[in-house]
Amino acid sequence: MGDITARIDALEQRLKQLKVKQQRIEARRRSLESRRSRRDELRRKILVGAVVLAKVEQGAIPRSTLLEWMQGALTKDEDRALFELASHAGGAIGSTLSAKS
Repeated sequence: MGDITARIDALEQRLKQLKVKQQRIEARRRSLESRRSRRDELRRKILVGAVVLAKVEQGAIPRSTLLEWMQGALTKDEDRALFELASHAGGAIGSTLSAKS
């Protein structure tokens, strides 16, 4: 009877180890999937931005339209400065970019 109990205990311990290993593998898979998803989303945003900027440069989209979009969408002063927009508390669009329209 003691041999059976010892064998059951050993198998239960092994089962616990395998479950922990399986959980680690699953966590790693989810982590990789999440990173891949974020990378793909960033790439889509970069590509859309590149197309929009190219269309502005080609004149297909007026620069003033782009600035209006950015004016409404950007909230961080650091981001707004890239487009020479007034700080979020302010109101006017920067003169350099809007003059190029």
